[in-house]
Amino acid sequence: MPAASPKKKRQPRKVARRPSAAAKAKPSAGAPQAISLVVGIGASAGGLEAYRAFFTAMPTDTGMAFIVVQHLDPDYASALVEILHTTTTMAVSTAENGAAIAANHIFVIPPDAILRIEGGVLQLARPAAAVDRRTSVDTFLVSLAEDQREKAVGIILSGYGSDGARGVTAIKALGGLTLAQAEFDHSPKVGMPQSAASSGFVDHVLPAQEMPAALIKHLRFRGATTSAERATGANHDVAPHLTTICAILSSRLGRDFSQYKTSTIMRRVQRRMQVLQIDNVPAYIGQLRKRPTEPELLFREVLIGVTQFFRDAAAFAALESKFIRKLLAKGDPGTTIRVWVAGCATGEEAYSLAILFKEALADANRPRTVQIFATDINDRAIEFARAGLYSASAVAGLTPGRLERYFTKEGDHYRVARGLREMCLFSVHDLVKDPPFSKLDLIACRNLLIYFGAKLQKRVFTMFHYGLLPRGVLFLGPSEAVA
Repeated sequence: MPAASPKKKRQPRKVARRPSAAAKAKPSAGAPQAISLVVGIGASAGGLEAYRAFFTAMPTDTGMAFIVVQHLDPDYASALVEILHTTTTMAVSTAENGAAIAANHIFVIPPDAILRIEGGVLQLARPAAAVDRRTSVDTFLVSLAEDQREKAVGIILSGYGSDGARGVTAIKALGGLTLAQAEFDHSPKVGMPQSAASSGFVDHVLPAQEMPAALIKHLRFRGATTSAERATGANHDVAPHLTTICAILSSRLGRDFSQYKTSTIMRRVQRRMQVLQIDNVPAYIGQLRKRPTEPELLFREVLIGVTQFFRDAAAFAALESKFIRKLLAKGDPGTTIRVWVAGCATGEEAYSLAILFKEALADANRPRTVQIFATDINDRAIEFARAGLYSASAVAGLTPGRLERYFTKEGDHYRVARGLREMCLFSVHDLVKDPPFSKLDLIACRNLLIYFGAKLQKRVFTMFHYGLLPRGVLFLGPSEAVA
């Protein structure tokens, strides 16, 4: 028995340090610690010093789980696990397929792999195609947003390119926290951090060593407000103040959100309060009135949306086969086909429809003019859509053939071909107050009406009915229906 005693003392340290596959799901004896936040960290090979600075400053008992996604050469044997062992006493291991995430544990992506998370379990795919490796950070962060929602944190550290920008947008859209690495002057570091920050969806731009303190503040504030909500059911008492908040937005920005769903506005207000560490609504209203930038920031928060090329591919395929090709076969060649994409965001849906029409026109061998009116209330999104310049991660879902035919590579980005851009007319338009387009063959309004209250939905459907030709089609999202 005396000889066995030292062995028992050493074993827990060994498991905590380099856990076995079985231990990943249950890293310690007894009930595992609850996970407070799930932190996804993305960088390129140049992010090594940032990782060291971050984890050196990170306490080891916060209950957070960390997943590190780094761009790696598929033939490169990464030493990141060993390096992180020297900076923290948290458990560090290479991510494995089927491993359950755990509190106070760092999982590191291996070379030549794509990582996702589903149900708190890591999903690893190997080998990874070159195009997928370039967007590995976005791939993981988007899955993290969908899996963990408000418990997700997305951090973008040093690296070349734009990978990560789409991921932080997804995380912020679903209520999580987003950070990007700063230069010495607290401006975003060039490359991945700058690209993420330029999206407008990064909450804090900080040096890597200051990020742990921001995470802890976020965790404490989130825990305190969540406990208060459970105790009072008050949801920060936002509801009684919504009229005032909407009135401020209307007077400052000329935008009326009073007919949006109450739950939508409440979530976005709570999100801004959490970022600003404000725990009561009157204090936040004071900030709306005093800080010149806050109404604009709340406005952008309300408008956060996640889109992509051919989102819900089956729906686009059905639209092509059941409507577009029949329209081209029967229509008058001298009549312009008119399409309205209402709530076009950054343009991916409008360009997707343009691609479908281009392909159908080529197959039918019948020249027709197609005009796509693409509108959104968000002026920044419209400017982005007009430029038609997308990151590698944004076009990752396109087939190689479509990418080659309809896009031109510009550095690390892809520009929509001129022929497609000429089909699309982008403009700022507010469905609440602006008049509709008319004589339309097709209206696409997908995943927008779900944010509107019943009264505004009815008004919008009336507008669509007015705008559509008798045999026109209304293309809605999977969660939307005509009442």
